[in-house]
Amino acid sequence: MQPSTGETVWYLSSGLSKSFFAELLAAFARETGAGRARSIVLALDNAGWHGPEGLAVPDGISLAFLPPYSPELQPAERLWPLVDEPIVNRHVASLTELDAIIAERCRRLDATSIKPHTNFHWWPQPTNPN
Repeated sequence: MQPSTGETVWYLSSGLSKSFFAELLAAFARETGAGRARSIVLALDNAGWHGPEGLAVPDGISLAFLPPYSPELQPAERLWPLVDEPIVNRHVASLTELDAIIAERCRRLDATSIKPHTNFHWWPQPTNPN
C-alpha cells in the first residue's frame, strides 16, 4: 500500500510461512513494477515470516522493519475497520463464506476510500527521481 495515494495490492491467505512470503514478495514486485526503474520500501512488523534471514527479496524491494509493538506506525493497520465493515455484527457460517465476503470487500475498496485512512501527516511523500 502506498499511504499517500491509497494504491493498494491485496493478498488474501489462510496462512503464512517464510517461503510463501517470499513468493508473495516476488508476485508483488512483478505486479507493481519494482526493479531498477521503481524502488519500493515495504514497512513490515516483526512477524517471524517477515525476517530477512533466508528470505529472497526481489530487486526493487527494500524491507523496513517497524519497532516491536508499534502497530500505530503501520498504515495497513488502519485498513482493518474498512475490511471488517461487511462482517460486523453478522454471523458467518463458514470460513469459505468469510473468505468470499472479505475478498469481495477488498476488491471494492479503491484508492479514494483507502487514502484518508493511511496518509499520515508525518509519512514521507513519494519522490520522483530526476
